[in-house]
Amino acid sequence: MLRKLLRKTPLAWLQVKREKTRLAVALAGIGFADILMFFQLGLMESAYVSATGMHYRLRGDLFLINSISDNVQTIKPFSRSRLFQAAGTDGVASINSLYLGIGRWRNPSNRTFWQVQIYAFNPSNPAMDVPDAAPELNKLKMLNYVLYDQAARPDLGNVASQLQQSKPLPAQLNDLQIQVIGVFTMGASFSADGNLIVSDSTFLRLFPERQPDDIDVGLITLKSGADIKQVQAKIKAKLPDDVLILTKEEFIQRERNYWSQVSPIGVIFGFGTIVGFLVGTVIVYQILYSDVSDHLPEYATLKAMGYGDSYLVGILLQEALILAILGFMPGFAISLGLYGLIAQATLLPVKMSLDRLILVLSLTLVMCIASGAIAMRKLQSADPADIF
Repeated sequence: MLRKLLRKTPLAWLQVKREKTRLAVALAGIGFADILMFFQLGLMESAYVSATGMHYRLRGDLFLINSISDNVQTIKPFSRSRLFQAAGTDGVASINSLYLGIGRWRNPSNRTFWQVQIYAFNPSNPAMDVPDAAPELNKLKMLNYVLYDQAARPDLGNVASQLQQSKPLPAQLNDLQIQVIGVFTMGASFSADGNLIVSDSTFLRLFPERQPDDIDVGLITLKSGADIKQVQAKIKAKLPDDVLILTKEEFIQRERNYWSQVSPIGVIFGFGTIVGFLVGTVIVYQILYSDVSDHLPEYATLKAMGYGDSYLVGILLQEALILAILGFMPGFAISLGLYGLIAQATLLPVKMSLDRLILVLSLTLVMCIASGAIAMRKLQSADPADIF
């Protein structure tokens, strides 16, 4: 079978390259479809990555959240007593808590307001890994001191450079005067323009309506050698249904599921990918259909010489595969450049991945083969008796 395929390839290639203009149009169309798919999938993945940036930094093995919370940005608090109940479970080594909130940051330079995600915990027992700001964490014990995300959008102000000239740097958050005493790196997301880390005491001043005993995330660290699934099951049996007990993987997946299945972002980007696929399918079909129509006498001649439909169909499918490979390469190259530009402009984690490369290449192959399959009907109508 492989030998037959290889013997057919030169004829398919000659057919493809014969009309240079048509080939250029086909490659441009396929490349555009690939760019559109790469663009949509890249932005969709960046939304997931930025939304789960906090989760990967959390210190703990199991996590408690309110059962009605479906994502971090709109998370609902729950009573700290639930965390204390879990602490008595066999296999639990320690517990910790995290407060979350959306705040109004005022640009120190132009006085404009921007939305930021605020993380708060006890500086003596950090709930998150912040290696690039570890020396500054102890300073958060001072009221109204904050750490600033240096990967925040530039609209929030040139805080990192100003901090080098004036430390601490006066700023305003939720109409409260604060002092920026250091920076860390996390990055913006689709729901917040930047991030801040504060102490739990400062958080309660920023959000006076919040109660100290109402936390947003409970963190549970297990003893060495403890079976995480067994401890999770014991805590679930002990606590009521108003809280969820999740592993880190489950916590991350819950967040991703919200952005992919509930949030409009997943639907919009998914629909955009489908549109790119359909655009490419239509373009390749038109090219292959025109090729078959223009060379129908030649195909009929091959039939008259004894070649069957399977041979002619093989040539057409090979043309589709050649177009898929040739069109994918420029589409991939341009997408790499676009990813860099988007990441630089938005500070979102838009990066190329091997999985996405394979997915788009597979979709391109399916797109072209499907177009070839549709165009086969015209090819099979090549009857020597009608032509001659």
